[in-house]
Amino acid sequence: MRFNYMWLRDHCRSESSYNHKTNQRNLDTGSIDLTIRPVDTKLEDDHLLLTWPDGHMSKYKLAWLAENSYERKKQKVVNERILWNSDIYNKANIQSAKWDKFMSCDDELKRFLQNYLLYGVAFVEDVPATVEATEAVALRISLIRETTYGRMWCFTSDHSRGDTAYSQLALDRHTDTSYFHEPCGIQVFHCLKHEGSGGRTLLVDGFYAAEKLRQKSPEYFELLTKVHIHHQYIENTDGHRNHMTAVGPLLEVYPWSTELYMMRYNNYDRSVINTIPHDVVQRWYVAHKELTAELRKPKNELWVKLKPGKVIFIDNWRVLHGRESFTGLRQVCGCYLTRDDVLSTACGLGVHLGS
Repeated sequence: MRFNYMWLRDHCRSESSYNHKTNQRNLDTGSIDLTIRPVDTKLEDDHLLLTWPDGHMSKYKLAWLAENSYERKKQKVVNERILWNSDIYNKANIQSAKWDKFMSCDDELKRFLQNYLLYGVAFVEDVPATVEATEAVALRISLIRETTYGRMWCFTSDHSRGDTAYSQLALDRHTDTSYFHEPCGIQVFHCLKHEGSGGRTLLVDGFYAAEKLRQKSPEYFELLTKVHIHHQYIENTDGHRNHMTAVGPLLEVYPWSTELYMMRYNNYDRSVINTIPHDVVQRWYVAHKELTAELRKPKNELWVKLKPGKVIFIDNWRVLHGRESFTGLRQVCGCYLTRDDVLSTACGLGVHLGS
């Protein structure tokens, strides 16, 4: 393992350098001499001891250094996942959580969160078919993120908002709020009532499709991670005026490992492409077409009929959703959840997140 001396001094875990009660740094990093070197170095049992020119001593566990070394970090998976197509998901036979147990038992909540983090989708069943019960089940794992659509929203095909979701039309696979600087982390749906036919929900593991693209055409995968494009939402109705825009690539990866962590795939809300050099435009369209072809393969489609009592949680950074057209009255409620708080709840319960 190799470590920079400045890095070692900055990461000292002595009481004067680091507050172990708040897990925050006390040391003023800007005051450290950039050419600092220890005057004494030694190994003692499973610790590295460094004495600095001012007499301060830093003591590091070798296991801690190994855990945080760049060489090891870039090989680790930040988020452990099981990528799936419909056959893989169905064979996994993942059991839904049950409302009563989910609301009262941390072990049930932990199992639910583990499934959610592994597959990007999870269900709670036997939930009372009300907005209030849906809110309660959402708050069990996270804070609700209020957006222009409200906190808890309930919609039908009444065209009350300037969005195709408020119609009876089919919706192709997509992620939501691609036009936010930080797209919503979790999408929650609960079908409270449907008096008609159709309306099944479509789910596609976007990461599974993206990895297939990476294997087949790594240059196109990389292009979709490098090229930033505009996404926008323009609403101009009697009751709502919104114009939101954000910039980001279709695929986002951790720069140190190229592990995929977010997709912004929404052909409805993709804005004018005017940020790409002329000699890149055609290649971007080829890459987009190849990714779209993977996303649209029938074997990658998981169709679910949402019924009253069945609440679905979808990782909006990973799993694309859509629906088939429908007839009759179909009333759906739901909300967006903050991703950070879901992960915090999982960590607090001891859910394993990565390797």
